[in-house]
Amino acid sequence: MLFDTHAHLNAVQYKEDVEQVIERARAEGVSHIVVVGFDRPTIARAIELAEQHSFIYAAVGWHPVDAIDMTDDDLQMIEQLAAHPKVVALGEMGLDYHWDRSPKDVQKDVFRRQIRLAKRVKLPIIIHNREATADILDILQEENAAEVGGIMHCFSGSVEVAKRCLDMNFLISLGGPVTFKNAKKPKEVAKEIPLSHLLIETDCPYLTPHPFRGKRNEPSYVKYVAEAIAEIKGVSFDEVAETTAENAKKLFAIDR
Repeated sequence: MLFDTHAHLNAVQYKEDVEQVIERARAEGVSHIVVVGFDRPTIARAIELAEQHSFIYAAVGWHPVDAIDMTDDDLQMIEQLAAHPKVVALGEMGLDYHWDRSPKDVQKDVFRRQIRLAKRVKLPIIIHNREATADILDILQEENAAEVGGIMHCFSGSVEVAKRCLDMNFLISLGGPVTFKNAKKPKEVAKEIPLSHLLIETDCPYLTPHPFRGKRNEPSYVKYVAEAIAEIKGVSFDEVAETTAENAKKLFAIDR
């Protein structure tokens, strides 16, 4: 049992072969996938894939890079889709200070509005954080995001930051970088954070784990993330796979 908690099978990179990619995931023991939408086209495709496959679920939200484009109608659409039986979280949402397409104040406003929406509809949130840790933590605290909790997606921060996130009712999700030889922080987090508070993901088609780094990522590769965590923690692969899957099912309120 492997649960890929963050995949973008709705991306154009899978336009030609998404069904084969899904079949490979199943063959490698992937039992659940959450496809994450972050704008209107990717949200629509995430819902479509979730409706077509019993083991695929959707998250719906608005990406911070595109915050400047989000309208009231977009937020209303997300709120309506939150009632969909296959929608298990809102996101990805957050802050991204690497790209400057959306001003910081606009990103913060869109982030806050989505947190408030999540609290209304009682769904966990998936956080995108790029070079914005201090502001992310401040907003999560100010908005009392602990009420719904969620996931620090593809976490790349320190153990100290991870522990602060745990205190706010967030799980730590590790992806491909934990398999990279020189990725010091993800390995430290994998070692120090209890398995009961960890999730695994691919963020495919991005952040492909070793030994396929540089190629298109896909959910079947989530096993390499689990293997790396098992090695770092000195536990079995099965324990990592089963515990992280149970963590995800509990967070997303999935009972099968």
